[in-house]
Amino acid sequence: MKFVLFKKSLEEGAAPVYLFEGEEEYFKARGEEMLREKFVREPSLDAASFEGADLKGANMTALVAAAESFPFMSEKRLVKVKDFYPTDKEYEMYLKKYFENPQPTTVLLIVNSSSSKGKGADLKKMPNVTFVDCARADEETVMRWIYTMFKRAEISADTEVCERVTRYCLADMSRVAGETEKLIAFAGRGGKITSADVDDIVYRDTDYKIYEMTGAASAGNFTKYNSIVCELLSKGLDEMNILNGLCSHFRTLFEIAALKKSDADTAAALGMKEYAVKMSRRQASSFPPQKLKDCYFSLFGAVNDVKNGRLTPEGALLRVNTEIFFGLAGNYGA
Repeated sequence: MKFVLFKKSLEEGAAPVYLFEGEEEYFKARGEEMLREKFVREPSLDAASFEGADLKGANMTALVAAAESFPFMSEKRLVKVKDFYPTDKEYEMYLKKYFENPQPTTVLLIVNSSSSKGKGADLKKMPNVTFVDCARADEETVMRWIYTMFKRAEISADTEVCERVTRYCLADMSRVAGETEKLIAFAGRGGKITSADVDDIVYRDTDYKIYEMTGAASAGNFTKYNSIVCELLSKGLDEMNILNGLCSHFRTLFEIAALKKSDADTAAALGMKEYAVKMSRRQASSFPPQKLKDCYFSLFGAVNDVKNGRLTPEGALLRVNTEIFFGLAGNYGA
C-alpha cells in the first residue's frame, strides 16, 4: 500500500508484520511513530530494536525471540529491525516458521531503504507481510499533504502557497514537514498564509539556492545571481562549495537534456526524485543546448584548475561568472 493509506489501515488494527521500504525517511519515521502512539503504552518494556547488519545466520534467533515475547503493559509489542536483508536460506531456516504463524500481540516492523533486488529473500511475498511503499512522494502528493495539514489547523492557504513550500523544499518530506510546522505556528489556528509569508519564513536549502542561481544565469540576471552568491558566502559556504554545487547541477541539466527520456525513466537512471527531474528539465530547456554544454564544461574546467593549483577558488568563481554572463572563453583547461 502507499503510505498515505497506512494511517487509515490502522483503524482496523495492526498487521502482524510490516515492511516499510523506500528512500523517504519521513514516511518511515512517521509510520513507526504512528504504531507506537496507537499500540505501545510503555516503550521501555514493550519495544525492541535491531540492526539488520547484526543479524546474520543464527543471530536471527534473537529477533524471533523478541517477536515471540508477550507485551507487559501495552496492547502490542513493537519489534523493529532496520536494513534487514536475509538470504533465502536464512529465511527458510530461521524466519519462515514465525512469518507463517506470527505472535498476534507483536508488530514486527522491518524498515529498509531499498529492496533486496534479487540478492535475498523477497520479504514482500512472504506470508502475513504488509508492504508499505515509502518511496519519494510525487509533487501532487506532497502538495496535498501540505494542504491537509493547513486545513486541520484551520489555516487558509491557496495552491500557490502549497506549491512554493514544495518547491523550496525540493519535495523532501522531512523538510516539508518541518517548514509546514513553522508556517502553522506562525499563522496560528484560524489564520492565513500568503505566498509572501512562505518567502519570508521557509528556508530554501542550498540545492534550491543553486537552482535559483542557475535560473538567474539562464535569464541573464547577473544582479540576482550575484546576490545569491553573496548570501551563500555570508552563511558559511566558500567559493569551492559554490563551484562544486553549480558544476553538479549543470551536469545534471546536461545529462537530463541528453537522455531524452521520460521524467520517471530519467529519475531512475540518475537516482533522482521525479519532481527534481521535472524542475531540472524545465530549467535545462531555458538554455540553448550549446550554452548549457558550455556552462557545464566551464565549471568542470574551473573545478579541475583549482584542484590542480592553477587557480584559487576565488579566481575560479570569478572566471566562471564572467564566462557564463559575458561570453565563454572556450578554453576550459587553461
